[in-house]
Amino acid sequence: MVSAADIFTISSKKEFEKITLKVFRHQYDNNPVYQEFCTLLKRDKQNVKRIQDIPFLPIQFFKSHNVLSTTDPVQETFTSSGTTGAITSKHLVTDLSYYEQSFRMAFSQFYGNIEDYAVLALLPSYLDREGSSLIYMVADLIEGSNNPHSGFYLRNYDELITNLTTLDNESQNVLLIGVTYALLDLVEKQPFNLKNTIVMETGGMKGKRREMIREELHEILCKGFGVSKIHSEYGMTELLSQAYSLGDGIFECPPWMDVLIRDTEDALTYIDYGKTGGVNVIDLANYNSCSFIATQDLGKKYPNQSFEVLGRFDNSDIRGCNLMVM
Repeated sequence: MVSAADIFTISSKKEFEKITLKVFRHQYDNNPVYQEFCTLLKRDKQNVKRIQDIPFLPIQFFKSHNVLSTTDPVQETFTSSGTTGAITSKHLVTDLSYYEQSFRMAFSQFYGNIEDYAVLALLPSYLDREGSSLIYMVADLIEGSNNPHSGFYLRNYDELITNLTTLDNESQNVLLIGVTYALLDLVEKQPFNLKNTIVMETGGMKGKRREMIREELHEILCKGFGVSKIHSEYGMTELLSQAYSLGDGIFECPPWMDVLIRDTEDALTYIDYGKTGGVNVIDLANYNSCSFIATQDLGKKYPNQSFEVLGRFDNSDIRGCNLMVM
């Protein structure tokens, strides 16, 4: 067995690899959906000796199967956003403490103490539905900030503009986190010159605006908010961990998460640094579900272990917070 303490105290690459292989063996034994998938690929505990041997479950399985590595009762079901009538992914979470520990520790690693911030959330499309893992995370960060101005602003742009401007002028550290189209709406309504605010986009136009490349999007947002960098969060319904970009669309993972880049023509082969391929995610916080997920995102990985998301495979679903660019 691997405990939460084992996962969230990983401090080296060697330790990550050791625990990753233990998690694979646990999920192979206890996740019928994943074991059947591994069997079809002729992979089992005996012939998986290194991380590169581990099969990555296509993310589409979360639409059609209950992906669980435990028989414990489900505490929460997170669902993906989608167009009307579309089949959405469902992530059955049996222990919310894994998710809470993951996002709290990751935020602390990249940004410091949440109590130092006012958290202003502009996530209308996520608030319009139930089951959003992003809303769950941001609500917890809002509560943890203990700032009376922290909160969800839905479509209340006037109040948001007033509070954002006042807090920034008072030298309060502010995290403004928003879905992409809503941030664009905000700077069109009111330009800013922010000095103490981190602007973080979670991706996604939700059909509200034309898609644009990251460079164009971030240039508009930087100019509109008066900041030098736009931060980004890379997460998705099927994961319990997030990677963060502190600017320029280059993401870094917390110690219990990693990405590998697979060949677009051969899903079982990995490609060199700097080359474009499919993004495979290892998320050890997803211990009770599946920690090895082949996403439909395209990206590159770099020698310092950072990565970039460049778009999505043709004909893949356009989905919420993991859609960074098109």
